[in-house]
Amino acid sequence: MRYKDETKEQAIREKAITMIVESGLDGLSMQRLAKAANVSPATLYIYYHDRDDLIVQLSVEENRRMMIATLEHFNPDMSFAEGLRIQWLNRARFCLENPMASLFMEQIRHSPYHQRASELLGPEFHQKLGQFVRNNIARNELVSLPFEVYWSVAFSPLYQLVKFHVQGRSFPNHPAFQLTESVLLQALELVLKALKP
Repeated sequence: MRYKDETKEQAIREKAITMIVESGLDGLSMQRLAKAANVSPATLYIYYHDRDDLIVQLSVEENRRMMIATLEHFNPDMSFAEGLRIQWLNRARFCLENPMASLFMEQIRHSPYHQRASELLGPEFHQKLGQFVRNNIARNELVSLPFEVYWSVAFSPLYQLVKFHVQGRSFPNHPAFQLTESVLLQALELVLKALKP
């Protein structure tokens, strides 16, 4: 019986995420991953049943890390402005400190693996954020909207600013872009105005 080695497991996870970000899901094979992680292909099967299991487990793990980071210092009973500010700062920090994980999760979000990983993660994260939204609608601090409209207005500006930062610029022929807290909070103020009843 072969035992798990945390160092090898971490190397496998990091290489798999990098391969998926750089080459897409089709670019990940167990053989290529084993070579990149400097392990035997048989070693991969100590940790994962198959390629699909690897991708789902990575997705669950990275999403769980992001969820924990998002909820740091957050409480569903907070005012809308304070709760959204904390979420924005936490989400931005996670994305900027973990750019490969963020790009990986973005790829998974547009794949068949997303649904399976979401089922394994459980409802706690979404329940807390849902309670936050319901509380603020009840207090008349937030306009009632379909979920997709709310999410698009509340978070898309944040994630677009993060993308500009990671790319180093927004558009061709524009100066370099760096996301600062003051720029982030300026965008947040506009989002808060848009979501007020």
